[in-house]
Amino acid sequence: MEEAKAIPTDKLVKTYVKIRDARKELADKYEQEDTRLKEALESIENELLEACKLIGADSIRTAYGTLTRSVKKRYWTNDWYSFHEFVKKHEAHGAMNLLEKRIAQTNMASFLEDNPDLHPPGLNVDSRYAVVVRRK
Repeated sequence: MEEAKAIPTDKLVKTYVKIRDARKELADKYEQEDTRLKEALESIENELLEACKLIGADSIRTAYGTLTRSVKKRYWTNDWYSFHEFVKKHEAHGAMNLLEKRIAQTNMASFLEDNPDLHPPGLNVDSRYAVVVRRK
């Protein structure tokens, strides 16, 4: 039985960099084209909103589809400290539901490093080795 020969590390790194560069170039081209298409859609959306406004309609049916105009809201804060205090103060009113469920990764790592005896219940940790290749 013949043993498999290992590919030299320098060739693996060269190939890795080449593939990563090709992916970056492809992603850049995609981003440029996607930006162009998003701008075109935004321009058309503005025209459609103007058409709704002009005739006072929230819905327009066409042979190609139905346009529906609606109000979309987005919320954010410029004062996280005050917002956090508000959430704590109004926890009984369900204010904790104003936050999304996710863990701040860097902060959790620092917290666990600073407090090795404190481990939040239900916390899962996935650790694995990763490689980073830097161009020469």
